[in-house]
Amino acid sequence: MSADAPSGHAPLRVKICGVTSVADARAAVAAGADMVGLNFYAGSRRCITLERAREIVAVLPAAVWRVGVFVNSTRDEIERVQRELALDAIQLHGDELPEMGHGFTVPVIRALRLRHAGDAARAVGRYAADYFLCEGDPGTAYGGVGASFDWQWARDVPRERLVVSGGLTPDNVAAAVRTLRPFAVDVASGVESAPGIKDPARMAALVENAKAA
Repeated sequence: MSADAPSGHAPLRVKICGVTSVADARAAVAAGADMVGLNFYAGSRRCITLERAREIVAVLPAAVWRVGVFVNSTRDEIERVQRELALDAIQLHGDELPEMGHGFTVPVIRALRLRHAGDAARAVGRYAADYFLCEGDPGTAYGGVGASFDWQWARDVPRERLVVSGGLTPDNVAAAVRTLRPFAVDVASGVESAPGIKDPARMAALVENAKAA
């Protein structure tokens, strides 16, 4: 990660989510990603099998977080995948009960759909999680559709626990970082040439713009 982050702030992390192939995983790492998201939600166009996930994690450097993305899975299912892939973090992106975030052996990222000012503040007080990923309202989808939101709404999440997502692209990510100085930014559709297919040039541009902000 960049050593010249703004004074007083930890270096920004960039998460490339919904990686579906070894080639895209390698490209994300080459672009400078700090986290790679592996989607296990069957309703997503970026869902991968456990076998494909094993192939992907095998090419990730130890310093890159392997993040499993789950939607309304059982604790047993999540823990099984976490053990098999040695995941570094778990992302709960569905309608899980607030207490679901307790008891895991790795950090938990709780996705929040922000529809109004005050939504983030209420969620931080309600959900058990180490980090909170803020995105806009994706409607009936569970993320990955580029749903943006008013970045000011995320100010109620402590910066060191904030992951900004939803509608980020190489063109606007720097503004999001300057506005919120979050722990991390998360992008899926904003660096794709097609759903589930990452664009190496867009990934490289997004990482560069985010970390230079």
